Amino acid sequence: MIAGLDPTLLLWLNLVGTFVFGLSGGLAAVRAQLDVFGVVVLSAVVGLAGGIVRDLLIGVPPETFRDWRYLAAAGAAGVVCFFAGPALDRFQRGVQVFDAVGLGLFCVSGASKALDFGLGPAQAVILGAITGIGGGMLRDVLLREIPTVLRQELYAIPAAVGAAVAVLGREAGSLSPVFPLLGAALCFAVRMFGVRYGIDAPREPPRRRSSD
Repeated sequence: MIAGLDPTLLLWLNLVGTFVFGLSGGLAAVRAQLDVFGVVVLSAVVGLAGGIVRDLLIGVPPETFRDWRYLAAAGAAGVVCFFAGPALDRFQRGVQVFDAVGLGLFCVSGASKALDFGLGPAQAVILGAITGIGGGMLRDVLLREIPTVLRQELYAIPAAVGAAVAVLGREAGSLSPVFPLLGAALCFAVRMFGVRYGIDAPREPPRRRSSD
């Protein structure tokens, strides 16, 4: 493995991202009025899906199945949401805020891990974005909604931007945590800016139906 970001920092980015993404999944489950099992399961799925997809694409056994702390973080998020969901949901756009935090943490950790395993910069940015958006996409699918990344608001773009910042820092020879943290913060800011002002990615304008 190529020397890269401090393994302890990378572990904490992943664990915190897992917990926060788990909160977004758990809150969505509470809103959908799922039972305690459904809340915990959705928290775990959302918190772990992005990392699992990343590791499978890199070609290594998913870290989730080799370190019990990931399951513990995702399960804890589900329990917190079940018992404190109404309190957490009082925050305006609670699901979006937690989702944006998880998106930022996962996009930089995914990109950093891809670089550690010798992938190129472009591949690392793509894997970082996939790591970030995977959990949110699966959350929406399980709740029978069109994934946010495919229909509205800035989602994949902030993840790619955050991953790119982390990758540029590494390509410049810096192993400082400044670039990954800056990337995560930028991803969060762009995502919340899109949510706040309803900014969407460009889409094809609606076509007029031809008259009979």
